Amino acid sequence: MDNMLMGFNPEYSEETLTADQVSELVGDVLIEFGTPWCGHCQAALPAVKNILQQHTDMPHIKVYDGKGKRLGRVFKVKLWPTFILLHNGQEVARLVRPTDAQEMQQLLEKRSA
Repeated sequence: MDNMLMGFNPEYSEETLTADQVSELVGDVLIEFGTPWCGHCQAALPAVKNILQQHTDMPHIKVYDGKGKRLGRVFKVKLWPTFILLHNGQEVARLVRPTDAQEMQQLLEKRSA
């Protein structure tokens, strides 16, 4: 899948995983829901990029969310950006509208050891 890169992923993808495919993911994965035109997504970008460039061992999936997008509804995403940390396809933690790198770091500290 093109939108599943290790470390920081710069592009949102409209073609995304299904809920069944997400449940089959192995290890720690970070899914980000948002859009390229979202002001909150753009404001969070420097902090996200800063932290994820330090975590090049973890997949980062950017999902273009919006009306009619099923995966966002499955995860009950209401605000952008929403980051969901998964372990073996199950939600471990989430972060909505981060404003600084420290918030992103705290989310990633919840990764499995």
